Amino acid sequence: MVASDKLDVITGKHEWSKVLNEIGQYDFYHTYDYHLTARLQNETPFLLKYTTGTVTIALPLLLRQIDETMYSDASSVYGYPGPICNGIDETFNNEEFTEALQEFFIKNNIVSVFSRLNPFMPCQEIVLKNYGETVQHGKVVNIDITLDVDEQRRNYQSRLKTHVNKSKKHCVVKEAATEQDITDFVEIYHENMGRVNAKKYYYFGEEYFKKIINSSDFKTLVLIAKEKETGKTIAGSMFIVTNNIVQYHLSGSKNEYLNLMPTKLLIDEMRLRATKKGYEFFNLGGGLGGRDDDSLFNFKSSFSKDFKPFKLWKLIVNPKIYSKLAEKNKPVNNSSDFFPEYRANNN
Repeated sequence: MVASDKLDVITGKHEWSKVLNEIGQYDFYHTYDYHLTARLQNETPFLLKYTTGTVTIALPLLLRQIDETMYSDASSVYGYPGPICNGIDETFNNEEFTEALQEFFIKNNIVSVFSRLNPFMPCQEIVLKNYGETVQHGKVVNIDITLDVDEQRRNYQSRLKTHVNKSKKHCVVKEAATEQDITDFVEIYHENMGRVNAKKYYYFGEEYFKKIINSSDFKTLVLIAKEKETGKTIAGSMFIVTNNIVQYHLSGSKNEYLNLMPTKLLIDEMRLRATKKGYEFFNLGGGLGGRDDDSLFNFKSSFSKDFKPFKLWKLIVNPKIYSKLAEKNKPVNNSSDFFPEYRANNN
């Protein structure tokens, strides 16, 4: 990649981590380790760093070659990344920053850029203002863990309280502490993905789980639910903590124990632990594909009605080449809202 005058291109872990620590406020989706773990085989992680005066902005992305062309595009990792920054308020003029980005993208034959954004990073829309398009793609559910734990529970749907009490009666919660615990969790997670007919991408292998758990860039906690009567592991949830943010990352329950609703107990337990630790946000995420009217969103929103907007950033750097690629690779299933449009058939 060719750097530009006002942007540093960072690809190594040490320098990447240094930038994140300088900025201070970031999520695990911004880290080097997560990018290396979550990327696909043909994707190259890089971090763009912009500095002027007291302002620092960093934008993590994945570079992807566009087959049979001299061009590439850039995308974000799965989750809630987007730019992070310090020294910025509502008065920040982003023109110089966006000009530097545009120059970099053009120099490197990058046709388009796509990034999911993070609802807990307030500077993102300020630095991306009037550059590309930022659109809302549903909502995420946050449990406000700055509230007293009893007040948090009062915000639960009444049926959820009953379910948690039932699960507590039949299950005990423990931290995954052994190789077998992790193996059990991975197997349960895969069983869960099969039940919901998940796409192949979401069938993360055991190596993925181990890399996430062993990363020094963030803290990972896997809670498992064991049935009291048999001692059998029947559910597990992976939570990832970075700075003041807790993310509900992956989860699964064994099919034959769904009636005990152990996942609800695991989230409730993490809520208590996160509050005790003094964290600020506990993000449960949203519905499938950004929906806020499906069973997954309904499940999550039974814990809290503190909804945050989930937004996407879409940028066409080179409209002429983008149009040619879109014409050559027309979506077969009318996926005209997919971005970039020329990759819709690969989705």
